[in-house]
Amino acid sequence: MNEERNIRIDDFDYPLPEERIAFFPVAQRDTSKLLVYRHGELTDSHFHNLPDFLNDNDMLLFNDSKVIHARLLVHNATGAAIEIFCLEPIAPSNDPATAFAQHGPVTWKCMVGNAKRWKHPLDIIVPLDGRELRVTATKGKNIEGAFLVTFSWDDDRVSFAEWLEHYGKMPLPPYIKRAANEEDEQRYQTVYAKYDGSVAAPTAGLHFTPEVLESLRGKGVDTTYITLHVGAGTFKPVSSDTIGDHYMHEEKIVIPEAVVDKLLASRSKRHIAVGTTVTRTMESLFIIGAKLKLGRPDPLTVTQWEIYDDEALREVSVEESLLAIRDYMRAQRTDLLRAATSLIILPTYRLKMVQGIITNFHQPKSTLLLLISAFLGDEWRRIYRHALDNGYRFLSYGDSNLYLP
Repeated sequence: MNEERNIRIDDFDYPLPEERIAFFPVAQRDTSKLLVYRHGELTDSHFHNLPDFLNDNDMLLFNDSKVIHARLLVHNATGAAIEIFCLEPIAPSNDPATAFAQHGPVTWKCMVGNAKRWKHPLDIIVPLDGRELRVTATKGKNIEGAFLVTFSWDDDRVSFAEWLEHYGKMPLPPYIKRAANEEDEQRYQTVYAKYDGSVAAPTAGLHFTPEVLESLRGKGVDTTYITLHVGAGTFKPVSSDTIGDHYMHEEKIVIPEAVVDKLLASRSKRHIAVGTTVTRTMESLFIIGAKLKLGRPDPLTVTQWEIYDDEALREVSVEESLLAIRDYMRAQRTDLLRAATSLIILPTYRLKMVQGIITNFHQPKSTLLLLISAFLGDEWRRIYRHALDNGYRFLSYGDSNLYLP
């Protein structure tokens, strides 16, 4: 266990000049550059050529979570600007779908900018269908650097999702130091986004267009969808020297039974995760199944370190894990597996569920880069050096990689 906890984050640093960060998307999604790493060889291409590198033995796994308008800009009675960033629902339900459907008060965990100036409930006037909806935001207690914020409004015919969609702004990553514009409404969202809940985009999916998806279908590439609601913690820097002192954020995942069946039926195929969020979800799914198989407590909550602490979990096969999940779902008479994960994927971990990854270029000294190292080993350094030497654009609006070791 000490091996994992003693991993030094400084060993996952690299020089990233600011001019290499993409602050705006390319004109068309699929014209972004694509760096392909396949069997140790590097190939420079463009994303619309992705189908050329895949075949009918491949299955792409997508995250269909939708980014919500999580950023609220409000002014208090004296005119001071206060920013509220909705992170996750707390009450009356912590399930995003249920929280968005509420027609009465909701409480969310929020990051608050200029919190010291927020001393009294804030009034928010939301123009909605030709009238003004009055929303009241009340700041509650501080939890781990965030605040519990309760929102109430004066018309119970209106859902939380309705007024948030009208008033809130698209939550661009913190390193994109500009206001979200009209273009971001479309471009910081995947074309297949379906279920509200993310406060950051699953950015590997931003490159896909209907044309690319159709071309993949034409090649016989299979597809399936899971849901992981991406939290702002995905941008949380590692501030400790060693990873053992870093605490991972928790994210909610939803897996349909049909996806479990499809994974079982396609075990001979190469499963390619579209993004680190999907990779994290798939490996969390394995751990859930292993916990069910071995009768471990609280199987639907994946904690940060348990896969490293419990050798027996790692010895469960993928088939055993998936069968255990299917048996559990049938016994519970549910077709949706709802769970939570705080899993951290480190270089010592060997991925069980994923044999390929499509992803963007990640920040230095980030947990996402640690995940990539778990899949590629030290080869990530050669790949990133090639990208920096050859004009690739980095981070959320940047270019992409296809990893097929």
